[in-house]
Amino acid sequence: MSLNEAPANSGSDVLSVRGLHKRFGAVEVLKGIDLDIRRGQVVALIGPSGSGKTTVLRCLNGLEVPDSGIVHFADSTPVDFGAKPPRWAVSGLREHSAMVFQHYNLFPHRTVLENVVEGPVRVQRRSKKDAAADALALLARVGLADKSDAYPYELSGGQQQRVGIVRALALKPRLLLFDEPTSALDPELVGEVLEAIRELAAEGWTMLLVTHELRFARDVADRVIFMDGGVVVEEGTPAEVLAAPRQERTRQFVQRLLDH
Repeated sequence: MSLNEAPANSGSDVLSVRGLHKRFGAVEVLKGIDLDIRRGQVVALIGPSGSGKTTVLRCLNGLEVPDSGIVHFADSTPVDFGAKPPRWAVSGLREHSAMVFQHYNLFPHRTVLENVVEGPVRVQRRSKKDAAADALALLARVGLADKSDAYPYELSGGQQQRVGIVRALALKPRLLLFDEPTSALDPELVGEVLEAIRELAAEGWTMLLVTHELRFARDVADRVIFMDGGVVVEEGTPAEVLAAPRQERTRQFVQRLLDH
């Protein structure tokens, strides 16, 4: 498998979300999120800190359990959180999506290759031989073929994040979830990670990307969603949301980041 082999999804819709609510104690973080993502789309999710962006990703990947709402990946049974689904149904969401985390989340005591094959072998029950072959091909594709036996501490932040991307790709997901993939990087390392994501977009991978890199979102995304206070304030094409936003709150946020 190589990076240009984006998984084929049947039908046009990969994901449909309706009425997603999530509360942490007294704080309602998500207040009824609706979301649709079509095959091959890159959707950028933007907004201030605390707006609920990361919580959306974690709910879609089964890392958080929403209080209510329906998450439906195409050709699978919808998961209705209002009906208190069983644990296996929640963890089953990870069969369809894979997360690239802000802080890499690599196992420090395992080599790069071991980090990448962990998911395919343990979660998907693939053979170690096949998983390793795929992993080595993917590492070569992102310029890390010579790092397969290295440990995370021997890599730069940009290299670790590229390993994180390969680890997600190795699961052959229908949807890639990126949670601020460049925010933990030194400025000079941001470009190499963004370039890897840009390649994925060009090759047709379906992605939901939480980012503060608005210029990158403008160049790569098909749709931009602006969240604030746990709700979707505005969504549309990059030209609509980033260049000519309709809502004043969107305008304030975009202007502040683009002027930064």
